[in-house]
Amino acid sequence: MGGYDQTLRPFLWRAERLYPDRELVSRTHEGIERYTYAEYADRTRQLASALEAEGIGEGDRVATFCWNHHRHAEVYFGAPGVGGQLHTINPLLPPKHVQYIVENAEDRLVFTDPSLLEALEAAYDPDAFESVERFVVMGSEVPETDLEPVVDYESFVGEGDADYEWPDLDEETPAGMCYTSGTTGKPKGVEYTQQMLWSHTMATLTPHGLGIDDSDVVMPVVPMFHVNAWGLPFSTTAAGAKHVYPGPSPDPADLASLIEEEGVTITAGVPTVWLGLLEHLEDNDVDLSSLERIVIGGAAAPESVIRRFDDLGVEVVHAWGMTETAPIGTVAHLKHDLADLPEGERDAKRAKQGLLVPGLEMKVVGDDGEEVPWDGEAFGELYVRGPWVTDSYFKRPEANESDFEGSWLKTGDIVTVDPDGYVKIVDRAKDVIKSGGEWISSQELENAIMAHDAVAEASVIGVPHEKWQERPAAFVVRAGDADPDELEADLESMIGSEYPDWWSPDAFVFVDEIPKTATGKFDKKTLREEYADESLLEAE
Repeated sequence: MGGYDQTLRPFLWRAERLYPDRELVSRTHEGIERYTYAEYADRTRQLASALEAEGIGEGDRVATFCWNHHRHAEVYFGAPGVGGQLHTINPLLPPKHVQYIVENAEDRLVFTDPSLLEALEAAYDPDAFESVERFVVMGSEVPETDLEPVVDYESFVGEGDADYEWPDLDEETPAGMCYTSGTTGKPKGVEYTQQMLWSHTMATLTPHGLGIDDSDVVMPVVPMFHVNAWGLPFSTTAAGAKHVYPGPSPDPADLASLIEEEGVTITAGVPTVWLGLLEHLEDNDVDLSSLERIVIGGAAAPESVIRRFDDLGVEVVHAWGMTETAPIGTVAHLKHDLADLPEGERDAKRAKQGLLVPGLEMKVVGDDGEEVPWDGEAFGELYVRGPWVTDSYFKRPEANESDFEGSWLKTGDIVTVDPDGYVKIVDRAKDVIKSGGEWISSQELENAIMAHDAVAEASVIGVPHEKWQERPAAFVVRAGDADPDELEADLESMIGSEYPDWWSPDAFVFVDEIPKTATGKFDKKTLREEYADESLLEAE
């Protein structure tokens, strides 16, 4: 029996005592802010004290609606440290999804960035937000807002005590929460216990994970609202490494400047971020000599991108995961005995989703329910299980029945596994579109389009795109003789009023008939095969 529960607290304790002068650097609206682990730990205890005074305790959910910065990082340890749940909310979701998430989670506090107040106000509904007792605006003042009651973060933290003593927590205490993006139906809540986040952190620290140590300077470009920024705020702290947070809406110039000036060694984000950085490097002289590794997830990076960074002396490491896996499940490191493969074969391995990280198990199940061989050709649905993989959804018994099989999570990803154990995603069981690392529900767009009186049928697929990986294209059968140009303008306006701009299809294709399967469903496989390149989008 272990003598002490596995919780997040020792990670912060170790960083404060062994690396008190190591920096945390944050880009904000006001400029660059920096402080030490010693100061960070004091402020986090102040925040925890203030949360406890607010009545936040075990199981209470504290929501964040924020970009990547130091104040958000304080909530990462402050809320779980008092027994609460850090509930990160994606501010890019449609307002009705945010409403559902807040209502479903019954959040008690919502921390929000000033620049995201407008988005939060658009989502605000008194009934959906009934559980919310206070809004906290990240900064030292409160801009004009209709939200109430509201307080600025610095005033809120200022009421706390830096000598606050952390409570002893059971490792099964809920510590985090994140919702899937509602690819089919409503978003699903995934809860993380203290032990889940502890074990995920330990696995990512290993060389087979992300291999972070105290010499590293880590910059998570992946948003902190995306499954805890892939756990980087926790693992960076556990390692005693330097944090660099790029702040609100960083552009390639911001990222290049931070890498150069702060000596970033490891960074992580979706492929579109690094395509933008490569474009910036073509016209600007940037010193990337400190940068050792870029972790890419959310979508696969083209082999050409891997090779271009190789030429710059930067290793690209693919990773795969899900909200349900907290999130890291595989990382595409080269096995030691594959290092001498020809360059093309090495690149092909590195372009896959990679090897399962230590601590997890997986199997690939075919349509017949039997496991398929690891031959790089046979494919099936990927099942995973392990100490940081959830075994249920929050308040969703119907999803639990369909998405889990005993201890196994049915990921919905269709994969092959080669004889060396490298996982490659070849398709998705659900027709979700991933654009720039963000999910777009094709089903929701279809329903929205078919709500128009002049539309008889509509099917939406993801079309390959050089920059964004995929963009939605809508295939529409008109009802009657509506003018295509006028109808397209109407549909764009209708979707734009209900969803973020980036959800709007890049192309509307008016067809006489949408292909269907034998069961009468839209045959998206046929559509994807017909429009397998960017020519459709280029023509629009």
